[in-house]
Amino acid sequence: MNEGKPTKPKWWNRPHRPGSAGDGDYELERPVSSGEGDSGEPGSDGDSDGDFELRSPHDVAAPEVSEVPDQSDQPDPDGSEGDFVLDRPAPAPVTHSDEAPAPQPTAERPKPLHDPDPYSTPPYGEPGPWAPAPPVQHPATTPPDGTAIPTQPPAPASAPVPAPVQQQANAQTQTQAQAQAMPAPAPAPAPQAPAPQAPAPVPGSPATTPPTTPWQNYDPWSSTPLHTPLQQNGAAVESKDKRRRRVRRALVGGAVALALVSGGAGGIIGAYLERNGGVGAVTLPQAGKEPKGRAPDSVAGIAARALPSVVTLHVSGAEESGTGTGFVLDAQGHILTNNHVVEPAADSTGRISVTFNSGDTAKASVVGRDSGYDLAVVKVGNVRGLKPMPLGNSDNVQVGDPVVAIGAPFDLEGTVTSGIISAKERPITAGGDGADGSDVSYVDALQTDAPINPGNSGGPLLDTAARVIGINSAIRSADDGSDSAGGQAGSIGLGFAIPVNQAKRVAEELINTGKATHPVIGVTLDMDYTGDGARVGTKAQGGGPAVAVGGPGAKAGLKSGDVITAVDGRRVHSGEELIVRTRAHRPGDRLELTVRRDGKERRISLVLGSADGS
Repeated sequence: MNEGKPTKPKWWNRPHRPGSAGDGDYELERPVSSGEGDSGEPGSDGDSDGDFELRSPHDVAAPEVSEVPDQSDQPDPDGSEGDFVLDRPAPAPVTHSDEAPAPQPTAERPKPLHDPDPYSTPPYGEPGPWAPAPPVQHPATTPPDGTAIPTQPPAPASAPVPAPVQQQANAQTQTQAQAQAMPAPAPAPAPQAPAPQAPAPVPGSPATTPPTTPWQNYDPWSSTPLHTPLQQNGAAVESKDKRRRRVRRALVGGAVALALVSGGAGGIIGAYLERNGGVGAVTLPQAGKEPKGRAPDSVAGIAARALPSVVTLHVSGAEESGTGTGFVLDAQGHILTNNHVVEPAADSTGRISVTFNSGDTAKASVVGRDSGYDLAVVKVGNVRGLKPMPLGNSDNVQVGDPVVAIGAPFDLEGTVTSGIISAKERPITAGGDGADGSDVSYVDALQTDAPINPGNSGGPLLDTAARVIGINSAIRSADDGSDSAGGQAGSIGLGFAIPVNQAKRVAEELINTGKATHPVIGVTLDMDYTGDGARVGTKAQGGGPAVAVGGPGAKAGLKSGDVITAVDGRRVHSGEELIVRTRAHRPGDRLELTVRRDGKERRISLVLGSADGS
């Protein structure tokens, strides 16, 4: 049973800390004895260890306070304020049920050390030993209902000092002794100690600053999110993301404002400079220096390589003078040009002056010339450092190939123009100013749209490799060659050049022999025939036969009155065209002629003969 069991004070028998009791506190009362204990004796205290029942202090008179508390009522050794152990209650005197207990003198209850709850908010109500601690109140904040919490005035210096803890413990001991026995109540939840209050400042003592710890203003019932930092002044602290967004908005707003101000200032300054022409001297923009080199196949690249070999000829004679162009053939000083350029200086009184691209000039003399091909060769002496012009192959030229023409149109030396090959094997005749017609030239020419004007005659027509493919000789004008001012006609995009293959053979003959040979068929043509083709005449100019005896035509079987309609399968439409097709070959070449006789066509093969071109 419980005999010999040490008495252990219960937590509810411990005296309250000063200020923890208030109006309406309840005191412990000894339960009413049932008359039997564990030993079966009435009034046995074997089971009275710690069994008490709550009773209103108004129903039971306050017992006298014991002056000598039990040793268990002393404070805990750890020095915590307010922890006391309840004394074992003294056994109540046995009385009969019909006898009422003697009344005890009423002792004055101690005054609570704290102010009553001004709100009486459930479930707390008036603070007591079994009520949980009220929430922390913030003096500087306003609760959600908008009612400001009243601040507690500081205690005056003459406030009464609370009664000693020992007297309070004795009063509780006597109260417990007079309490009636009651059944053991259910265990109550452990009380929570009220929040300690800061002691009132003593007059004359230095003021102390309250601790500034993160927890002093912490409110667990705050509506602030859990990740928000601890409250320092009762206001919610912005999160890191919110601060970052606010800083970003401030930066963007500042940038926009700066851009607007800068744009406005720039517009005002620009308008001022536009209206007033700037603040200083006018400086126009200009491109910087670039490399002088150009692509070799460009017009500039071709001209850069060809100009040092091109010369300008100034010719004067007894009756007329003129200007033309030529180009250097070799390092010995031979220069190729047109016959009609040097013709005014053909007699002994004529003079030829050559001007090079460098500006140097030299005198020249005629080496040989041929009116039938409209070609001539002159030579300059005592000149070194000449740069010959490379020769191309006119048989490789195709219609549409780009070309460059260089000359001195209207005495403007070193003029460069460009175009394309418009046609090939274009039969043309030039000259014919003589009474006997001996100055007529027949050319199987290259047609080009590169601008060629008077003064370009004798100049080179170049391909993209800066090689000569023709010698510019004639143009077709829209009028008779003169205008109202008596000047020369200009180019309309129809220029003609002697193929370089034909010019090369003639130039070699002129340099070597001073004369050029012409390929011939050995017949006299009727130049008045208006039909299609070239008709063989009835007699020669001297009255002889139209077909030369022993000539190539006679050997092939040509007869007077035959009409030649094609040469090597290419149609011919006139006598001039037949001469052009024939002179496009060398003496000794074999030709195949298509001949119409008595309404029938036949083919005749012959070998070209040679004739002196003088």
